[in-house]
Amino acid sequence: MRQLTRAPVPHLRPFVRQVWAWAPGAEGTGVERPGAREHVLPTGGMHLVFRLSGPPLRLFDHAADIEGHTCGHAIVGGARSSFYLRDVSVATRSVGAQLQPGAARALLGAPEDALSGQHTPLDALWGVHEVADALERLHAEADLARQLALFEAMLSARVALALRASLRGLHPAIAAALGPLAGENPAIGALVADSGYSHRRFIALFRGAIGLTPKEYARVMRFDRALALAADPARPWAEIAVEAGYADQAHLSREFSALAGMAPQAWRRTGATSPRHVAAPANAATGQIRSRRPR
Repeated sequence: MRQLTRAPVPHLRPFVRQVWAWAPGAEGTGVERPGAREHVLPTGGMHLVFRLSGPPLRLFDHAADIEGHTCGHAIVGGARSSFYLRDVSVATRSVGAQLQPGAARALLGAPEDALSGQHTPLDALWGVHEVADALERLHAEADLARQLALFEAMLSARVALALRASLRGLHPAIAAALGPLAGENPAIGALVADSGYSHRRFIALFRGAIGLTPKEYARVMRFDRALALAADPARPWAEIAVEAGYADQAHLSREFSALAGMAPQAWRRTGATSPRHVAAPANAATGQIRSRRPR
């Protein structure tokens, strides 16, 4: 496996949190694992991915879904509050980005709440011809570093167009709420009061900019803290629960199962090298996945 993961070039950082390029090693090229699936756990943000080898992305609505459905080779993953289930039977080359909150209008031409909780083919947003051209140009670069640089250039061009169109960035009230919501025991009522907006208006502004409600976002951020603490395999779950901000271990277990589709102990037993990409157990819990199919 070869992988490059880094912060984007400076002028993209208000819009992009992280970029990556990934390619299977020689031992993984062309090797198939029939039926292999994984749970992809939520981050609270959006991502944009170009798959440069192998089949299009295939998603499953639940563990018993045998056929699934495909979403293409260029895909936007909207912000979500629980896991999704995808096919990983073939290792694929890819380049992608995790977006900053509020970046969807500038980079994709649509608000976060229109894309949340689902996967959307990029050609529905950029247009078929632009996506086909982007895929062709990325395919022409064999080197991961050059692919990543080209991908950043494409995103930079989108940002330049947005700036010329005078698109505004993240609303100040929403930007001010993100930090507290990522902390322990956020007081959403206080954030609403500080914003100067009504509760309904604040929730609408937040969901439009982030793709999740404040409560959903805070829930995913607490889950994120639990995952970070659980990176130490010797750390007991009761201790993780307290430090991450859960009421007790039972509360952590319920929330973890809801967001990850498996119990904390099952997640830890997988021994996944990436905490948010976990092999689906044979008895994985079902989870609903909404995905926008090409028309």
